[in-house]
Amino acid sequence: MVCFRLARVPGSVLVLLGLVLGAVPSYALEVNQTDSKNATCLFANWHMNFTINYETTSKSYKNTTISDNGTVTYNGTTCGDGKNFSKIEVQLGPVSWSVNFTKESDYYVIESISLSYDTADNTTFPDAKDKGIISLNKLVRSEIPLNEIFRCKSLSTLSNDNVVQHFWDVHVQAFVQNGTVSGKEYLCSQDRSATTVTPTVPTTTPSPTTTPTPEEKPEAGNYSVRNGNGTCLLATMGLQLNITNGKVASIINIRPNVIDYSGSCNPQTALLRLNSSDIKYLDFVFVKNDSRFYLKEVNVSIVINGTDFNMANNNLSYWDAPLGSSYMCNKEQTVLVSETFHINTFSLRVQPFNVMEGKYSTAQDCSADDDNFLVPIAVGAALAGVLILVLLAYFIGLKRHHAGYEQF
Repeated sequence: MVCFRLARVPGSVLVLLGLVLGAVPSYALEVNQTDSKNATCLFANWHMNFTINYETTSKSYKNTTISDNGTVTYNGTTCGDGKNFSKIEVQLGPVSWSVNFTKESDYYVIESISLSYDTADNTTFPDAKDKGIISLNKLVRSEIPLNEIFRCKSLSTLSNDNVVQHFWDVHVQAFVQNGTVSGKEYLCSQDRSATTVTPTVPTTTPSPTTTPTPEEKPEAGNYSVRNGNGTCLLATMGLQLNITNGKVASIINIRPNVIDYSGSCNPQTALLRLNSSDIKYLDFVFVKNDSRFYLKEVNVSIVINGTDFNMANNNLSYWDAPLGSSYMCNKEQTVLVSETFHINTFSLRVQPFNVMEGKYSTAQDCSADDDNFLVPIAVGAALAGVLILVLLAYFIGLKRHHAGYEQF
């Protein structure tokens, strides 16, 4: 279903679900396709879901998520009748999803992944502005040796054109030999890296959460994303990840000299993705409305002591600024993604839209937010002072008035 290269494919990411891997004991999706001799020729079991962003009649944007918990059909799944082509096709409500395989000399290829959805389905896409079927196709091209089963328990993400696809706990073998699914596994890169790290052996007695030694202030990195017209996203920031995984808390500084970055820009969204040997991806997803932009989504997948930590939040509202400007905050800020994951930022400046000549536009400083907060306090204090002066003048005048009567 998904290959080890999928997590590296950048695209327009609008929203992601937080997934707890391994939480479901059985597979939601299973295929055991047989040929004309009733022998297994195509085998797969896996989990997946999709998050789709669409425009509404009010010109706002909504997200809808289709999971594999609903009614599933597999119409169109085929072994290819002895030809060097096979396909798995899945229907989940208004979504049709398929993966194509081809066979070559001594290996088979996960060739492409296709998805289509119908926004005319009012239950799934209420108030959709445009009604009709939208189709996407992504070339993948991943080679697996014949007579080996591809395995990827780790989370993989494929994002493009307002759709985010998630896959995990994947087992698939195309062109099964002699009707017998292979016991030899071909691991995706995420699973292989996880097996090379020595895991932490848990103690037999519970222990309190370990408080890590505070890290030094992280160095600020400079990141940019280009599209066909030049630079479309700029970011400068020092990042410190704070993760609580079980009983262990970790603080990780992002070091720009060992970080790779990529991303994409679309009319309504922009993505910056950071990754390294341990960080599979750290995604920052920006959206814009008619006049402003903000950080709406953060997704992370990271290996800590041999354990995968995955977290996503697509309902954030940070780093808000007018379109045509940048957002800047030199002081330390905190982006709360979840109870177990937050990001401290330092020397932050971002501009995900309307970048001109590869340079930042005039910045909206986060200190302005503090100033806006202080204004009503200052006004209130001034009014209180005036009120006190008025009351003092009244009482002084009243006292003099009474004193005049006593003299009379």
